[in-house]
Amino acid sequence: MVMGDTSKQSEAVRRHWTVARLALVQPDGDHPDNESWGDLTAEPREVDYLEITAGGLPAMWAVPRNSAADRVLLCMHGGGFLGGSIYSHRKLFGHLAKAVGARALIFDYSLAPVHTHPTQVDEATTVYRWLLEHGISADHIVFTGDSAGGGLSITTQLRARDRGLPLPAAAMPFSPWVDMEVIGESYTTNRDRDPYFYQESVRQFAGLFLGENGDPREPFANPLYADLSGLGPIYIQVGADETLLDDAHRLAEHARTAGVDVRLDVFPGMLHTFQMAAGRAPEADDAIRRMAEWARPRLGLATSTGRR
Repeated sequence: MVMGDTSKQSEAVRRHWTVARLALVQPDGDHPDNESWGDLTAEPREVDYLEITAGGLPAMWAVPRNSAADRVLLCMHGGGFLGGSIYSHRKLFGHLAKAVGARALIFDYSLAPVHTHPTQVDEATTVYRWLLEHGISADHIVFTGDSAGGGLSITTQLRARDRGLPLPAAAMPFSPWVDMEVIGESYTTNRDRDPYFYQESVRQFAGLFLGENGDPREPFANPLYADLSGLGPIYIQVGADETLLDDAHRLAEHARTAGVDVRLDVFPGMLHTFQMAAGRAPEADDAIRRMAEWARPRLGLATSTGRR
């Protein structure tokens, strides 16, 4: 599925990635920190935040007014496993939780290069187990995440299945990073459109995540080499101009081959994690709306909240 033209407001995402690229080549320059990534996102109204500890990890509830307490989005932030936090992403997932009408649980996993794979997928599985032990039914949970968190929304299901846990109702990865070999053709075809995610840079990120002896084809790191049969429905969103475009296409194809119900939406002119501009750019708001409309029936909620 392909959507319409780009907006002026979405250019803030492009500026963000352009500045971030300068930080890579000029590490002593002025560049955004983890929390400033969240400056792209407008503050959602009628959403409260509560910091907690979940499974021993720092976490945060995003609780929209009048949301269903027994339906949960388990949110996994992006940042290449090197950055991002509950603070950089709280507003983004607050928008999504509000649109769905459910609570969102955002958590901080340990970051590379100090903590390498499989730390992150193990910690995410621990948080999922914590939710189950606190009375949330698996069929009332949807996994979601951007970039590295998008990949984690798939690999955490695989780890949970391996440990005998029930699987969640569905997953919504957006701009997912799943290809740890970094071999997608879109690294070449979109190189002149994407100001940040050059193939050589992403290979460095993958190496830091996997560690010195890590295997880029290990299924709990790279779900393109995993058995995805039996997973619940997956809804993937991706920007047409990002170099990780093929990650989304390949994940969708691999899941469909395994018999999984998959929807893939490609947004023309959009870059990596453009949804971070929620509340400001119409493309981001449209993406949030589409995720909410898709997720609500899978959580057993009414098809629309009637709220923005």
